[in-house]
This record gives sequence, C-alpha cells and structure tokens, in this order.
Amino acid sequence: MSAHDQLLVVIDPVARRIDGESVRIVKDVLCAGAAAKICLPDGPEEFSRALARRGSRRPVVVGDDRALLRAVAALHRGRELADGALSLVPVGSGTAVELARSLGVPTDAVAAARAVLDGAARSLDLLVDDSDGVVLGHVRIPATAGPPSLPQTASVWHTCRSLVRTLVRPAPTVTGARTHRLRVEADGVRLSDLDDPVEDVRVRAGDGTAEVTIHRRAGEETLHTLAETVTVSGPDFRYRADAHITGPVRHRTWTLRQKAWSLTLPSVP
Repeated sequence: MSAHDQLLVVIDPVARRIDGESVRIVKDVLCAGAAAKICLPDGPEEFSRALARRGSRRPVVVGDDRALLRAVAALHRGRELADGALSLVPVGSGTAVELARSLGVPTDAVAAARAVLDGAARSLDLLVDDSDGVVLGHVRIPATAGPPSLPQTASVWHTCRSLVRTLVRPAPTVTGARTHRLRVEADGVRLSDLDDPVEDVRVRAGDGTAEVTIHRRAGEETLHTLAETVTVSGPDFRYRADAHITGPVRHRTWTLRQKAWSLTLPSVP
C-alpha cells in the first residue's frame, strides 16, 4: 500500500459538535477507500500534535475554515508545509467554509471526501506576515466609524462643551467618517500616506503576486496594483486575515510566497 493510500484524518472538535452525522459519513467514505487513522483531538494543542506525528500518512482535516487555517499555521511553524499536500473536508455553515469554497474545495462532505481519495494536489500561493502568521485568502483593513481624533487638550474642551450643550438641549448626532490614515507600500513604492485617508485596504494572495486594492474616500478612484511585498503602517489598526481578526497593530508586512503549500482538489476531467 502506498503512502498516498494512508491517511491521518484529524477531525476538529467543532465539526463533531455541530454536525456529527456528516462527520460519520466522511469517516465511512475515507475508511472505505484508504487506510485511514482517525484522530479526535480535544483542542488546538492536540490538533497540532496529531499533525506533527503523522509520519508518512497524508493529513486530512475535517472541519471549517478555522480548522484549515490552524493546520496550515501548524505545518508552517514546523517548516513542514512543503512536505506534501494537505486535504480538507469542510464541515460547517456557509460562512464558516467560505474560504474552503474559494479555494476550490467542494463544500458537500461526501464530494469533498471523494476528492481526498481521487483528487490531485494543486500548489497554491501563501501570504506570510512579519509575525510569521499565514494568510490563505485575503487580508482586509476596513475603517471603523467614529469622529476624527483630537489632541488631548482639545478633547477635554470638546467634552465640556458637549456636556453643556447636552444640559441645554439634546446633542446632535455626529456621524464619524469611515476612513483610515495609513501608509501603504507595495514593493517599496508608496501608494498611500497618512495625509491621504482611505476607506479600505485589501491584500489577496493571487496567482504569483499579491493583489492590492485601496478604496479611497468617496468620489476618488480605487487603486489596484500587484506586488510581492505589502507594508501597512500608521495609527493602531485592526485587520481581518481570512477568518481571524488581529490587532491593534501599528505596522504589518505581508510577503507572497509562491506555491508554498499544496491542497488536494477534485481532478479536472
């Protein structure tokens, strides 16, 4: 029996809890088609240990996008991401498996399990940040609503005046501008600076390059460019990387690594 026919099936505890029937069906399909060792970790640490001890078995993750991200991050930390293809059987609601769908993995559990057995490995790009975090799909840095920041002294006077006005009459509703003051650089070229507010910044792992999109203020042209390295800096900001929200940070650099990992996908006829 070849190593291709030997599987380590790591079933995420969330998948077991929310859809035990799909998990049972997936186990039946995989065990019928290959020599599958089933692993039922209770938490993230056991999940990572199971992957690290897989030996020559092909790793198969049964779970949602967060389980996939946990597996890729663990293999990346162990510098084992390029050792072989990872397989995924999505189990979860529509939004919880959105990344899997975008990568080409069937979201039907049976179809995904069959793709594990009969599919082919496809090399994919990866974004790695300067804290060694990984991004499989895209990064988004949306502006949050709120009034413009004021110097500390001015803020105190603004608060006092607002209190007096409130005692006399209802204070008017203030709608804050949804903009960021961020410096965005792509391959060392400055695309936006602190004096040029933007509404939204996105970085996506494309095909050989990172795709950068900057949504400027209303009425201004949206900027699109391609790069290998993207750096965002400025006042504290939060960002969404795939299914995770991170921050606040003041500086982050993402570097595209071409064909850094492989995912088993249905074979093209």
